[in-house]
Amino acid sequence: MFMPREPATWQDVGYDAIFAEHLVLRMLLDLSVATGRDLSRTTALPMVLVQETVENLKNAKLVEYLSTSAMGDFKSKLSDAGRARALELQRVTTYVGPAPVPWEQYLASVHAQALSHQRPSPDDLREAFSDLTVSEELLERIGPAVTSCRPMFLHGDPGNGKTSLAVRITRCFGDSVWIPHTLLIDGQLVKLFDKAVHDPVDFDARNDRLDRRWIHVRRPTVIAGGELTLQMLELQLDPHTKICEAPLQLKANCGTLVIDDFGRGELVPRDLLNRWIGPLERGIDFLRLPDGRKQEVPFECLLVFSTNLEPRELADEAFLRRIPYKIHVDDPDEQEFGDLVVKTAGTLGVTLVPHSVKYLVDRHYKMAKRPFRFCHPRDLLLQVKHLCTYEGRLPQAGPGEWDRVASNYFTLMDGT
Repeated sequence: MFMPREPATWQDVGYDAIFAEHLVLRMLLDLSVATGRDLSRTTALPMVLVQETVENLKNAKLVEYLSTSAMGDFKSKLSDAGRARALELQRVTTYVGPAPVPWEQYLASVHAQALSHQRPSPDDLREAFSDLTVSEELLERIGPAVTSCRPMFLHGDPGNGKTSLAVRITRCFGDSVWIPHTLLIDGQLVKLFDKAVHDPVDFDARNDRLDRRWIHVRRPTVIAGGELTLQMLELQLDPHTKICEAPLQLKANCGTLVIDDFGRGELVPRDLLNRWIGPLERGIDFLRLPDGRKQEVPFECLLVFSTNLEPRELADEAFLRRIPYKIHVDDPDEQEFGDLVVKTAGTLGVTLVPHSVKYLVDRHYKMAKRPFRFCHPRDLLLQVKHLCTYEGRLPQAGPGEWDRVASNYFTLMDGT
């Protein structure tokens, strides 16, 4: 199991002390005064290396000691020369935070934590999808795709849980991974940790001293929908901070990248498919650094396209060959639908009047020639619950309630 150990030397850190000196100077410019422990906490470097860094800056007359604090620690501030130097460094980048992890160490972590090292079993899939109604037939189709870690299309009519399936796939591959807060790629700082997509989890280190430049997170599931643009797949430089934001596929490494509602957004599918033909073929991508150089990066995420459209309407044969699994998510049958109504009613606290499920099916599906959808039970029962709450009575679903909520729910969807 990959576990980042606390560095004892600059060789373990992965670059020489000058980078840490620059980081400390920028920090002191922001903080005015800081103890060694303050600097260690913010840079995520061990105290012994921070003390060495501050001592070097003091010897260079860039930092001054003000006083001794608890446990022999020193309070430090910038000298006039140090302030001038920090202002120069701030023009290069304003970054203050955990010291970055060098690219080579990140590559080793990706290879060690890759999905391909996992072998999800049928029981793992059942557990991952346990809160959904998923037939054994569908599990048998998804299973080999998940085990292969190859890209897949999940396609079918809207409302049948394609997105719900896609976002749960990551659960099959183990709980968590380690990622750096920030990367150093050939001198360029790249912010990788994104609290919008990375969910930190506690880690019981016991007697192990961990490298705090890394953060323990749930194996990532990154979702991009209609807002997706090609720019989001490239390094994005903040012109003010001079720090790059990692692209979606880098944030999704060792996890799953879901392209939701594929073909419905502003991005032309052909443009996206052309962008990813190489990564899908070779498992590597190329990103352009701000100075124009190209950097090879691992493409180690499971790519899942979720769409209401037929895959052949979105891509040509050459691209479809690179997405070997095209899995159609079918409508539920009558038995599955009825079971889901009963299960959802229990979850939502709605009492089902005897024979009310049969009434719903006969009146609002068979007579209306309306297909079953996996989303319908929850949507309809929520309306029943809201209706009863409004009328000041306990939630129950019978013919009267079904008629009233069906007239609200289906009218503009299918004209019935």
